[in-house]
Amino acid sequence: MQVYQSLPEGTLAELIDNNLIMSPAPQFIHQQIQKKITRALDQWVEDQGLGFVVPAPFDVFLDNTGNAVQPDITVILKGNPGKLDQSFFGTPDLIVEVLSPGNSHYDLVKKRDLYETFGVKEYWVVDPLTKDVTGFFLQVARFIQLPSDQGKIESRLLGCQLVF
Repeated sequence: MQVYQSLPEGTLAELIDNNLIMSPAPQFIHQQIQKKITRALDQWVEDQGLGFVVPAPFDVFLDNTGNAVQPDITVILKGNPGKLDQSFFGTPDLIVEVLSPGNSHYDLVKKRDLYETFGVKEYWVVDPLTKDVTGFFLQVARFIQLPSDQGKIESRLLGCQLVF
């Protein structure tokens, strides 16, 4: 954890099970999809006064021993017991990851399992090329897959359909 916290600001890195994982900057299409989803979430979450939407890079410390991530989009709803400061310490309510070439297994398996373990209430994975969205909703400590669609998702957590 100490090595992670000593990295220069803006470094694209994550710490999962105390293993440092570094990434190159996202591609243009990744950034465009991330921006569209952030805008749609802003219009629902922030405009309704439900909480905060934070795009990457933004550190989320799931614990203080070896799990720090930089999700593409982090949603923290009011009433979340975590601590929001320069970073977030705790479990976000919703996390969105946009796939990049070569990382689909990482987001669909490793991070999915990590987010499920730490109790993220809803997790979305978006393919920027097809706009396919795969969503998961936490139910009794296990992720249940939401209906998949192209360019939209029905959020059980937020009680709305987001289109991007």
